[in-house]
Amino acid sequence: MNAINSVSEFHRLLSLPSPRHPLVSVINLSESIFLDDEVWKGFVNRFYCVALKREATGKIRYGQQHYDYDKGVLSFTAPNQVQYLDIHNMECGSGFLLIFHPDFLLKHALAGSINNYGFFSYAVNEALHLSAEEEDDLITILNKIDKECAPIDKHTQDIILSQIELLLNYSNRFYERQFITRKNNNSELLAKFEQLVDHYFDNNDTAQYGLLTVQHIAGQMNLSPNYLSDLLRVHTGQNTQQHIHEKLIDKAKEKLSATQLTVSEIAFALGFEHAQSFSTLFKKKTQMSPMRFRQIFQ
Repeated sequence: MNAINSVSEFHRLLSLPSPRHPLVSVINLSESIFLDDEVWKGFVNRFYCVALKREATGKIRYGQQHYDYDKGVLSFTAPNQVQYLDIHNMECGSGFLLIFHPDFLLKHALAGSINNYGFFSYAVNEALHLSAEEEDDLITILNKIDKECAPIDKHTQDIILSQIELLLNYSNRFYERQFITRKNNNSELLAKFEQLVDHYFDNNDTAQYGLLTVQHIAGQMNLSPNYLSDLLRVHTGQNTQQHIHEKLIDKAKEKLSATQLTVSEIAFALGFEHAQSFSTLFKKKTQMSPMRFRQIFQ
């Protein structure tokens, strides 16, 4: 797998002059020409990338998923994500790329908090679609970042990172808006989620797959785990793991109150490898042990 290790190398592959800052750059796509290089057939970036595409055409692929860019689309990639780019069927159109190396975050609070922005691991088909006003807000921030890339002084890092953090916080707001405004589509997703979770337990999929995981249910829905959790959190106040635990406890209560199965048998039937793990979760969620709960119904 090819690797693009530096901001400078990325500039070269886009036929751009050397960056004004070695660890961060705002790239104007209308000024970029992708070199016909083998690297695009499969590569990883060693840096973060925020892509604001406007009126761009072409396809980019992550894993097995393709995404056709259209107007006002914002997408995010973290370092070391595998990507494939079909440059022969791509026109850059207009837009911007913000790229910054993880080393640029060192000794700054954002180094510890950037993983909280789940959209860096969303799939490309879960990109953020922006209104004109939202685009303008982000472009204003990108212009400020670009302006601060040179000359470099002792304040450069703090000022640029404060602007990057502002952009990420705006993106959180805009994603929450998208989750809400796509209400009809999201209602279908929420209903599908409930159906799949019920099906998993009712059809004894635990015997084949074990304990239901966020990754499994997200894969069944063709969504990234973080996107599904953020969607559920906006609409229900709980993330995917919390929903799974809630369903687990409901199923456990049914079995404890209506069957003679032992606690260990119930734990294994729900997909737990160890009965103690089940008992710990049950007590955490209900403030009583499985046996104490069963005694209530005897």
